[in-house]
Amino acid sequence: MSSGTGLTPAELAAQPEEHNRLAEGALLRADDITAGYLPGVDILSACNFFLRQGEIVGIIGPNGAGKSTLLKTLFGLIPVRKGAVSLDGVDITSAKAHVLVTRGVGYVPQTQNVFPSLTIEENMQMGIYLRSKKFGERFDVVAGLFPLLGQRRKVKAGALSGGERQMVAMGRALMMEPSVLLLDEPSAGLSPMFQDQVFVRCKQINAAGVSIIMVEQNARRCLQVCDRGYVLDQGRNAYTDSGPNLMNDPKVVELYLGTLAGRSEKPRGS
Repeated sequence: MSSGTGLTPAELAAQPEEHNRLAEGALLRADDITAGYLPGVDILSACNFFLRQGEIVGIIGPNGAGKSTLLKTLFGLIPVRKGAVSLDGVDITSAKAHVLVTRGVGYVPQTQNVFPSLTIEENMQMGIYLRSKKFGERFDVVAGLFPLLGQRRKVKAGALSGGERQMVAMGRALMMEPSVLLLDEPSAGLSPMFQDQVFVRCKQINAAGVSIIMVEQNARRCLQVCDRGYVLDQGRNAYTDSGPNLMNDPKVVELYLGTLAGRSEKPRGS
């Protein structure tokens, strides 16, 4: 249903004024962000985003829309040229990644997200090297979410399947007990069975008190599990609404879900 402006609710919620209203009191928020990899080339342009405590928020959109760039910008890997990022009311704009980790932000990149020559246990130790004395306590908690990590703790990560490596990467990011977890395409290239496991684990992690931001190409599945979703296009948020509402938004279905949902990728292992 369109508003008096002719915009759908999802389009209206993506407008800067509405973002400012809805983002009040958010756990993590990005306001009017402009960022990019090369000087003078902006990938994100006046992009707005927020995450409330306890939410799973999905980010979908076509290739090149800036989804992974937004995640990297939130985690301090790409400098912010304009705008601001805040965590629990504290400015963290362009803060270094190791500082953000100590402040409760975890990040799992899409590729090269484990140390293949190290065992599972050693990968977990790398995840909590800033608080090494808490390793035993945190490993027990993480192994409760991912039993594989405890059962195969002496196995080298390089010997694991793609799906198992993804569990290691997510587990390592949880070792520092983050309040916010950033996931960059966690299901990409996995077999259907492991894709389902990843989304189930995300729900379990969220139920344990971790708020999640998830970039996904598996758009429909992402919107099924998330509380809210953003559709990015050309570096800014074009639509934002609850997952079910976006799945049933005629414009989102026509412009994005039809092509995104039909895209298939070669599994990277089971």
